[in-house]
Amino acid sequence: MRLDSYDLKILRILQVNGRITKSSLAEAINLSVSPCWERVKRLEDAGIIRGYGAQLNTEILLKRAAVMVEVSLKQHSREAFQRFENAMQACPEVTECYATGGGIDYIVKVMACDIDQYQRLIDQWLMSDLGIERYFTYIVTKTVKLSEPAVLADLRDAD
Repeated sequence: MRLDSYDLKILRILQVNGRITKSSLAEAINLSVSPCWERVKRLEDAGIIRGYGAQLNTEILLKRAAVMVEVSLKQHSREAFQRFENAMQACPEVTECYATGGGIDYIVKVMACDIDQYQRLIDQWLMSDLGIERYFTYIVTKTVKLSEPAVLADLRDAD
């Protein structure tokens, strides 16, 4: 899908303010409401805009221990990767999971009630048939930066 300067402006604004009204968005990009909203719908239909949601401060709602885990698998077959990825998808404590290139296979973010719950989860993974060869645990002691809107400056207009 080719994006023009209007599309990029829409994306920049919606990343920061997903609750903006149709008319305010149209005014901000200097289009009338109808063509602006058609562009938003086209971006949604193309999957560029995945959805809208509130960013919750989970530290206020519920104390959790954030743990980053590096995981290497015993086997590097499609079936082994799929088995592990399916388990991560099904695990509610796993909030992020990335397949990586280099010395490890996955980086997993786990949000647990406490370190004991995290250790029970790891023990469960090791006793199951996930094929984990080794893992390294890193306890998050402080959040330095949360996700920011993606930088769209590198996108070039299609025109």
